[in-house]
Amino acid sequence: MQKDHYDVVVVGTGAAGLSAALYTGRYRMNVLVVGGKFGGETSSAGVIYNYPGVKDIDGYDLMKIMKEQAESVGAEIIDGFVEKIEKRGACFFVNIKDKSEIRANTVIFATGTERKKLGLPNEEALRSKGIHYCTTCDGPLYVEKTIIVVGGGDAAIKGANLSAEYASKIYILARGNSLRAEPINLERMKAFGGKITILYETEVKEIIGTNKFEKIKLSKPFNGSDELSADGLFVEIGAEPDITLPNALGITLDEHGYIKANALMQTNIEGIYVAGDAVNLFGTFKQDITAACMGAVAATSAYNFRKIHGDLCEIHSIPIKSESAVAS
Repeated sequence: MQKDHYDVVVVGTGAAGLSAALYTGRYRMNVLVVGGKFGGETSSAGVIYNYPGVKDIDGYDLMKIMKEQAESVGAEIIDGFVEKIEKRGACFFVNIKDKSEIRANTVIFATGTERKKLGLPNEEALRSKGIHYCTTCDGPLYVEKTIIVVGGGDAAIKGANLSAEYASKIYILARGNSLRAEPINLERMKAFGGKITILYETEVKEIIGTNKFEKIKLSKPFNGSDELSADGLFVEIGAEPDITLPNALGITLDEHGYIKANALMQTNIEGIYVAGDAVNLFGTFKQDITAACMGAVAATSAYNFRKIHGDLCEIHSIPIKSESAVAS
């Protein structure tokens, strides 16, 4: 049963958040984990082959196991959207949409990242009408059809490889003159032969379609035309951190817009920690194993803070707002 007072609130239910929940639970801390998309990006990543100790496993199934582990040591995990976090005195007050305000001695941000968009007119209007941002989720919709994958990184190549199991033809648009992907994924791509065509140094200049996606205009001609028709367009150009809540709290960001933290996952605000893709500790190398690692470290830092300072919310006896006063 949800309480109104926790040792730690974890925002995010991906690998980082669930790892933090497991470790804080094992430290016998009262922990609440709140997330709107269970499992984060991992839940829709398809089969994962590089998580140590597991030969291969579906990303959603891996997140389910992590959730069960965390719950087994007392972590409370709920679906929800954290609208606001305020620090009053030494205590953090967390507003969860359509729920009461709760108090927390510490907060761990494991909010991950959001998929980048092309930022072109017509893009949002045609989302899910031929334009997609998750090949694992929507690739199976294009059996025996032609699709375009935008991006030259590992996510784009993995997406093309997955889609090649369904689509009859795939075009990859890479902005640079080479692909930035793991060698094993490049080898898998080459095995599909002529089913996959790569257009280097090519970008999308315009999206064309009225009620559904029809084609794009290219930054340079291909086969004598600056237009390329397809049944679907998948955008795989990376992601950016969700920093809405950290910004409101005055948490320092790094030069790339990620939450700035030290090796103990501490931010510039005492009692607030970060883990996972929202922090740039390992640069562009963002994996489930690094996210889980950071979650464990953040949880340990939160535990040490609680051990040193005690229950700051109880010490200062700051009243919580009534449920009617919380914005819904």
